[in-house]
Amino acid sequence: MPAPQAMMMKQLARLKFSTFGLKAPANWQAPTGSAGSHYSQAFKPEEKMTMPDPTIPPLFTAVSGNKNHTDTQKSLTNIFGTFIDTMCDAICGVWGTWQSAASMVGIIVNAVTATGGQIVGPPWTPLLLAQGPKGSPAQLKYTKVIAQVIGTAWQTYTATVKCPGLPWYPAFAAMPSPVAPPTPNIPAPVIALTQVTVAVSCNMMKQQMIAQLGDPQAQYASELFESLCDAFEKCFTVWQASTMVTNVIGTGPVPTFAPPYVPAGPVIGGIATMAPGGLV
Repeated sequence: MPAPQAMMMKQLARLKFSTFGLKAPANWQAPTGSAGSHYSQAFKPEEKMTMPDPTIPPLFTAVSGNKNHTDTQKSLTNIFGTFIDTMCDAICGVWGTWQSAASMVGIIVNAVTATGGQIVGPPWTPLLLAQGPKGSPAQLKYTKVIAQVIGTAWQTYTATVKCPGLPWYPAFAAMPSPVAPPTPNIPAPVIALTQVTVAVSCNMMKQQMIAQLGDPQAQYASELFESLCDAFEKCFTVWQASTMVTNVIGTGPVPTFAPPYVPAGPVIGGIATMAPGGLV
């Protein structure tokens, strides 16, 4: 399949963020006694019961219908909702760019099986930095951390992807020629390849983002990072199972071919390469 759609990642990230049950404003408590009386008298009747932001799922919940509280809730919902959406757009856009440009090289072919190889593609970090939200110093700070961690995690993950001896070239078991002609592989899902996915797991990336941010007082950073990482991991799981590795062109010598005594033989020490566009 194509790279994950931004709409799906946005919905997953917003849904995860809503599970934290964040209140706006945070840690507010209704005043009591004379302070409570003054507080009640400070607002007009119409300011005491106003409508909060109706976003579903709610990213923040206003602690009361007071205009100050609903205004805070609306502001936070807009700030963090916009950041989540823009960051998801950037991630999915970069994912699509990488997928269309990625190739697989260095695969060894012996008879029907394909082994080894590596995926090569453009780095994510500079692309994420270019496309991520940077409308304020805080946004820029968060975007830099997210771009660095996800970019590094993806590079670490793709470096582990290998072909584990899949039967991609059945015709190569007995080729009636000295050299096997260029032949595409039998398509297989990405999940069929050998790979280590720890680097792109939610827990791993979230911990790295918090560590790189280095600011325990940063507003809602933990919840934001976890929401984006959780959405990324869920989209990645779907992508693994539904994206096919295709058009891996294999060829190689048939050293035992010696007609008329040996009219056909297996490919030995062949190679295979996937050109860009093979991940579909």
